[in-house]
Amino acid sequence: MKKLVGMCCLLLLFAAAAFAQSAKERRFICKGMSEGEVLAKIGKPDSESIDTGSEAIKTIKRWIYLPCADDPQTVTTVVLKSGRVIEVTREISR
Repeated sequence: MKKLVGMCCLLLLFAAAAFAQSAKERRFICKGMSEGEVLAKIGKPDSESIDTGSEAIKTIKRWIYLPCADDPQTVTTVVLKSGRVIEVTREISR
């Protein structure tokens, strides 16, 4: 039982370190990056919306990353079209 608890604590520690690293990478997301690159650098978004529109030929995704301990007070929004970043905004939220 002690071994299991120790393993769980170690796993949580590694997960927290990986999450902290990805949060710091948010400011380095830029236009032209692929969807896969964004996911690899900063992980899945906290919120996602998809706009196909009535006349939209290409799907537009809007990914929102909320503030966290290593990126406090900043909401990062990444807009993707055809699998590529077309816009990145970082706004201070209080």
